[in-house]
Amino acid sequence: MKDGDDEVVSEVRKAALAMASEISDAADEIEQERRLLPRIVERMKRAGIFGMSMPLSWGGPELDFPEQLRVIEVLSRFDGSVGWSALTGSIAGFASSWIEESAAKRLFHDVSAPCAGSLLFAGKAERVEGGYRVSGRWPFNSGCQHASVFLLTCHVADNHGNLLVRPEGTPEIRLCYLRPSQVQIIDTWESTGLRGSGSHDVAVNGINVPEEYTTIFPVLRAHRPGPLYKHPGPAAYILPAVALGIARHAIDSFIAIANRREISTAALVGRKTLFRESTHAQGAIAQAEGLVRSARSFVYEAANEVWAALKQDGLSPELRAMFVVAMTNAHRSCVRAVDLLYKANGGSSVYARCPLDRCFRDIHTVDQHHFVSAAFDEKAGRVLLGLESQDQMF
Repeated sequence: MKDGDDEVVSEVRKAALAMASEISDAADEIEQERRLLPRIVERMKRAGIFGMSMPLSWGGPELDFPEQLRVIEVLSRFDGSVGWSALTGSIAGFASSWIEESAAKRLFHDVSAPCAGSLLFAGKAERVEGGYRVSGRWPFNSGCQHASVFLLTCHVADNHGNLLVRPEGTPEIRLCYLRPSQVQIIDTWESTGLRGSGSHDVAVNGINVPEEYTTIFPVLRAHRPGPLYKHPGPAAYILPAVALGIARHAIDSFIAIANRREISTAALVGRKTLFRESTHAQGAIAQAEGLVRSARSFVYEAANEVWAALKQDGLSPELRAMFVVAMTNAHRSCVRAVDLLYKANGGSSVYARCPLDRCFRDIHTVDQHHFVSAAFDEKAGRVLLGLESQDQMF
C-alpha cells in the first residue's frame, strides 16, 4: 500500500502488510465461519495488532494515534471484517488505562490479547459488598470468540434493584470488565456485512464483579501518563480507517475487473472490448478516487492535529468536533465511492463471487454505526456553532 504521507512505518504496520496474502486467501472462509479464523487471530497477536495501544511500560508498542489509523486501514483493505475486529480488539490498551494499573495488569496480563464488548447500556449492575452483581444481554460484541476481556456497560442499581441517578439527573452507568468464563456467547450474528467479525450477543447472569474491575461511564479517566491516554477519544476516532480501507479495496477490485472483463457495446456490434474502455467505468473510478482520497486526507490532517494536541494541553471541544466531522465525512464519501463502483459494474456486482459485493455489504454495515450517524454531525455542529456539547461521550 502506497503511504507517502508519513516517514516511519511501525513494526506493527509492517507485520500487518505482510499478512496481505494470508488474509486475502482466507477471506471466503472468514465470511463462511462468521468469525476470524484462529490462525489469523494468532498471527495478529504475534504482530502486536491487538496490543498496539498497550503502553511501553508493559512491553506494548504504544503506537501513536495516526499510526494506529494506518494499521487498521491496511488490514481493512485486505478484508473488512479483519480490519473491524482489529479495531475493536485493540481498544484493550485504552481500556486498560481506565482502571487502576494494578487491577489492569491482572486483567490484561497478555498485552497482545484482544478485548470485546458493547457500549449499549443493556445491563444492570446491582451494588453488593465489594463491587457489583452484573446481569444483562448485550449485542454487537465483535471478536467475542477470541477476546480475553469483555467491556460491558451497565445501569447501576441499589441492592433492591432500583436504578440510581446522578445529582445532575443522568443515570448512573458503569463500565464493567469481565473475563470470558463469566459471559455466555449467544450465536446471533447473521448479518448483511462484516460477517467475519463474529459480533454476537453475550449474556451475563448474576456475576459479581469487584469494584476495581469497573469504572464510571462515560466520563473515563486515565490512570497512566502519556498522550495516548490523555483523552478517551482516540479509542473511537480510529473508526474511519475501516471505511477508508474497504473503499480502497473496492477501487482496487474495480480496476482489476475493468482490466480483464470484456463487454459488448452498441457502437461495436459483433466486437468486444475491455470494460476499462467504457466512459462509464472511467467516470466512476475517477469520482471514487476523488471521494476516497479527499476523505482520507481530511482524516489524517485531523488525526495529526489531534495527536499534536494530545502531546500538549489536550483536546479542545472544537478539535474533537472537527475530528467527528472528518469521521462522518469519511463514511459518507466511502459509501458513495463504493456505491458508484458497484453500480458502474452492472449486474455482475450482485454475485457473491464479485469482490464488490462484499465491499458493498461491508461498507453499508460499517456506516450503520452510531458514531458516524447524523446524530454525531449534529453534536459536532453544535460545538462548531459555539454552543456547549450536551453529550459526555462526544
